[in-house]
Parts: sequence; C-alpha cells; structure tokens
Amino acid sequence: MIYCEIVTLKDGRDCLLRNGTERDGKAVLDNFILTHEQTDYLLSYPDETNFTPEQEGRYLQEKTDSRNEIEILAVLDGEVVGTAGVDCVGPRAKTRHRAELGVSIDRKYWGLGIGRALTRACIDCARKAGYAQVELEVVAENETAIGLYLSEGFIEFGRNPLGFRSRHTGWQEIISMRLEL
Repeated sequence: MIYCEIVTLKDGRDCLLRNGTERDGKAVLDNFILTHEQTDYLLSYPDETNFTPEQEGRYLQEKTDSRNEIEILAVLDGEVVGTAGVDCVGPRAKTRHRAELGVSIDRKYWGLGIGRALTRACIDCARKAGYAQVELEVVAENETAIGLYLSEGFIEFGRNPLGFRSRHTGWQEIISMRLEL
C-alpha cells in the first residue's frame, strides 16, 4: 500500500508519514532496535530481531507492494522517528476481515502527536484495504496509549493477565482492543 501525508505536530514541526520502501531498511531497523530498548511495552526485545538491514528493506518493500498491508514511517527532519503497521490477521475467509495494528515511536518524540497521526493513518489504510475491524494489544500499564486508542474509538474486548512476561518486571497484563470500521 502507498501512503503519504504531512502532519503538523504539537510543536509546530511538519512530520512526513509515508510507506516504507526497500531503501529504508537500515533506518527502520535502527529505529526498531532503539524503540524496543526504550520501553518494556512492545512485543519484543532488541536482541530478538534477526533481520539484517537488507531483510528489513525487503520486508518494507513487500508491505509497499501489498494491497492490504503497510508499514508507515514517521520521518521528522529526515530521520525515521517512528513506525506503525497494518497486518492481516490471517488470509482465510474467517479472519481476512481483521487487521492488526502496531505502533512504536522513539521516546524523544513522545507527546508530539506522532502516535495519534500514525494510528489515524493506519486506520485510514485499513479502511481503504477493506478490513471490517482493526485490532491491537496494549500493556495495561501503558495508560497514555490506552487513552489514545479509546479516543480514536477503540473498545476493550478482553484482558490477559499473563499476556507478556517481562524480563524486567515479571507478568504484564495485556488489553485486547478493537475498532469496527
């Protein structure tokens, strides 16, 4: 999928939201490693990625070439500062109406509106791809993200008290949320 939009952040700067391509592999991989070091709220740890920059680039190009999946980059002052993606839950008839959403942003840029802009961009892409529902999982302690998702219309539909097993804090409760499109 192709996406391109410029959004004005809370501090007045313009941030480019665009789909990733093969040439973005190293920058996106660097951002992935950084964001996964900065918070315990994401799905994995930096040492759990085994992608090379070339593999990341191919992954991004596959998403750009896809008709129903995308990886969107937030680019500020020429630097990738966040990413968000829409992935199909499954290709079979019973699940292909559902999309998964994931967002990560460099901590230096939290609070500027990048998360909201990326979330809205992903919702827009999911709607254009024909999905009926967007889903996500969020750590229950991540009140800022939960507030954002609720304000964008997501509703909670379940909790898993043993959803993540953090290396740092032990068990983390996961909230499942969804948005009907």
